[in-house]
Amino acid sequence: MNDSSSDSESRSGDEPLPVAASSAEDVATGFQSSGDGAELPPISQLPHPKSGQRPISYRLEARDPHSQARAGVLSTLRGPVEMPAFMPVGTAATVKGLTPDALESTGSRIVLGNTYHLALRPGEDVVRELGGLHRFMGWNGPMLTDSGGFQMFSLARLVKVNERGAKFRSHIDGRLLELSPERAVEIQEALGADIAMVFDHVIGLPAPRADVEEACWRSVRWAERCQHAAKRSDQTLFAIVQGGLEPELRVECAKALASLDFAGYAVGGLSVGETADEMHRILECTTPHLPEESPRYLMGVGRPEDLLNGIARGIDMFDCVMPTRNGRNAMAFTDQGPVKLRNAKFQRDPSPLQAGMPWPSGSVSRAYLRHLFASGEMLGPILVSWHNIAYYHRLMREARTAILAGAFREFYEDRMRGWGVPSAWPPAA
Repeated sequence: MNDSSSDSESRSGDEPLPVAASSAEDVATGFQSSGDGAELPPISQLPHPKSGQRPISYRLEARDPHSQARAGVLSTLRGPVEMPAFMPVGTAATVKGLTPDALESTGSRIVLGNTYHLALRPGEDVVRELGGLHRFMGWNGPMLTDSGGFQMFSLARLVKVNERGAKFRSHIDGRLLELSPERAVEIQEALGADIAMVFDHVIGLPAPRADVEEACWRSVRWAERCQHAAKRSDQTLFAIVQGGLEPELRVECAKALASLDFAGYAVGGLSVGETADEMHRILECTTPHLPEESPRYLMGVGRPEDLLNGIARGIDMFDCVMPTRNGRNAMAFTDQGPVKLRNAKFQRDPSPLQAGMPWPSGSVSRAYLRHLFASGEMLGPILVSWHNIAYYHRLMREARTAILAGAFREFYEDRMRGWGVPSAWPPAA
């Protein structure tokens, strides 16, 4: 049953949504605010879920007149998430280097947990016994868990995959394990995140057409099995569109999953070696066939330019390890492009990473950050990871403000120029 709802359900397909005025002041202060101008409550003050409430609903607020970009709000039992939104990745029940309070200070509203890693260590039973994933990691805001499919195929040594599921060896201790759609749902229900992902068949690219087609339709069948296996009324399932780089397969997969009436839809199997143009082409043919009243999630894609290109093609949600992984390796994202802090030219640079942003981004000097990395101090990776996540959230807020103001293309082109990245604005529909 699809729990999503939208004002657009009562409108005709051609009737424009109202465009709300929005102030750039929201972006400058670093605060997130709701569509009516009210500041969102702190994560620590969000109410705990009540039984009987719908798990999620999505409200579409505005469409960009020149692209598929849109602004909306995802309402969850643990509070609202303004969209477009970026989800920091908490692989092992932690976003590397950041406490929950620090994570909240970056503007984070929703966090991703990794089912594969948590099932192997400490085990979903341990997490459940200790009160679920939110309590286990001290994060009271919304959470999403992936199904473990991507990590299983990318990290583990596969033994066998068939219609039943997949057998594989753990990348940690070599144990022989089995994961099926039903088992993936069981693990995610034990973890207790607000949003769970269906188990999908992920394959590497390039691959023969026959293999891509088999994985695509198996993913649809597995998605339906996940629906039948789901028992928790306080958790929502998102489907995952597969189909490799075959546009017609992507379209048919999207239509098939939409007919199953999920609450949200992800586009998976991208950012696995294809070119940016290939990814854009797949998004352009896929998102128009996903329900407008449901959130759309592009999995594992995370360069700043990829986020804006995804938004322009109708994507609402993103996740990626890039902000923290690059942060641990002395790379900071800024409006002028990446800053590689180990470079000697920053040894005496007093400027902050990004003027106008809250601490540490707008206060700590590049010279000091370079010193921390040169000295092997753990504070360096922490501060740059902190900055990168805050920068990604600021980018999402700015994109949202621009969409609400009907000025997304101007914002898009300005950011691409600043980053020195060629524009990849989608072709007119």
